[in-house]
Amino acid sequence: MFSTPLYVLIIGAEMLLSYYQHRSYYSIKGLLQNCYLTLLNMSVDLLVRGFYVGVLVWVYQFRLTEISTPWLYWLTLLILEDFAFYWLHRVDHFCRLFWAVHVTHHSSEEFNLTVGFRSSVLQPIYRFIYFMPIALLGFRAEDIVFMYSATQIYGIIVHTQYVKRLGFLEWFLVTPSHHRVHHASNVRYLDRNMGMMLIIWDRLFGTFAEEEPTDPVRYGLTTNLTDHSPGNLVFHEWKKLVDDLRIPGPFGQKIKYLLAPPGWSHDGHSLTADEMRQQLGIGIEADESDADIQVIGELQPVQDLSGVGKLQSTSAESTVSHPDR
Repeated sequence: MFSTPLYVLIIGAEMLLSYYQHRSYYSIKGLLQNCYLTLLNMSVDLLVRGFYVGVLVWVYQFRLTEISTPWLYWLTLLILEDFAFYWLHRVDHFCRLFWAVHVTHHSSEEFNLTVGFRSSVLQPIYRFIYFMPIALLGFRAEDIVFMYSATQIYGIIVHTQYVKRLGFLEWFLVTPSHHRVHHASNVRYLDRNMGMMLIIWDRLFGTFAEEEPTDPVRYGLTTNLTDHSPGNLVFHEWKKLVDDLRIPGPFGQKIKYLLAPPGWSHDGHSLTADEMRQQLGIGIEADESDADIQVIGELQPVQDLSGVGKLQSTSAESTVSHPDR
């Protein structure tokens, strides 16, 4: 009753504004892809909802405590749920298996309010696991599901290019500026700003990055999709993962391809985001006498986040490259 009219109003306003201002924030193809992916996600969620709600109800029976004060109950639930989502989101980015699920949310080269509906299709199958400790702490299953839906409203409306920085709110809330960074393919921004509502978790746990005017955000993957067929939109990273698992090697190597961060490779033919940043000297305080570390300016990465590819600097003086897969 609340969210649907809100979405219609703000999405319609943004679409009209971008059209009259001749900004290419929306396309028919992108809009259809976002609708397709969110419908798939909703279908999966409906199929498994009875199961995961049942699990949360079962866990609630063994609750360790209860909060009887209503305002404290809901405030605590909000904070706990946002904390749980941060770790869900962080694992989705730092574990290749779960990145294969989550990558659909990042594969759009556009950034607008409808991208908030570009869902990780299979996430409802395992998302509830992160909420089980909340039920154990004395929060009812229906309240956990409700709070997740409520915070999703906020998580969707930060997908906009129209709202710039928000002053002191930038210190503790996830803002559109923070979330633009999260959707960037620039090397300095990869795997940053995981929060849904509160940015404090990113600041505390080392995944925070500011939107830098000197490094404008480029949306999408570091190598964007060329095949936008319905199946490939959902399963393109799974196909690459299977290819990597077929590379001859010991069992431990296969486990690392499955569970290590996207980009990990046994022979260095692809790099993780942190390895790319380290190699390019991004975020490293280099001594002036150290000639091995150079700060490279505007980067044009042409590499899938699963890891393979090369990085090219727009500066003619310096190029860092890796063999493409």
